[in-house]
Amino acid sequence: MLFYSFFKTLTGKEVTVELKNDLAITGILHSVDQYLNIKLNEIRVVDDKRYPHLMAVKNCFIRGSTIRYVTLPQDAIDVQLLHDATRREARNA
Repeated sequence: MLFYSFFKTLTGKEVTVELKNDLAITGILHSVDQYLNIKLNEIRVVDDKRYPHLMAVKNCFIRGSTIRYVTLPQDAIDVQLLHDATRREARNA
């Protein structure tokens, strides 16, 4: 639940999601659920030369199991909050 709670705080921020098939999509994080499925608005493909057919897509839903990495904006990361949450979860385990 740690990552779910963290990603909920990033709603409305721009993130880049890299999928396991090497497709990278940048967009505004609209929502995330407990399975870490992600919905992005105002998307654009990082490598539009390789994926020109995705230029017309404006919103997308990404299944959590297909995600390799999520790149976050540096100013949106509260390191102290992450440290505290990890410590709390480690104590409860």
